[in-house]
Amino acid sequence: MKELLADKSFKEGRKITLEEVSNVSGVNRTTLSKINNPLGHNTTTNNLDSLCKFFDCQISDLVEYIPDKK
Repeated sequence: MKELLADKSFKEGRKITLEEVSNVSGVNRTTLSKINNPLGHNTTTNNLDSLCKFFDCQISDLVEYIPDKK
């Protein structure tokens, strides 16, 4: 999400904060911070859908499948 945020900020020529993303997308600010954390965070499909709409992106731009280590 950090890359999407930076890319959207660059395209629009202004800084976009997580607070703005929260206000527009309806995803809680705390949830956005947790998703933005390098360790990752479990979230709902509704949140992912809202973020895809905000960033005009595909789900694969937000999440990556990492299989469990055996």
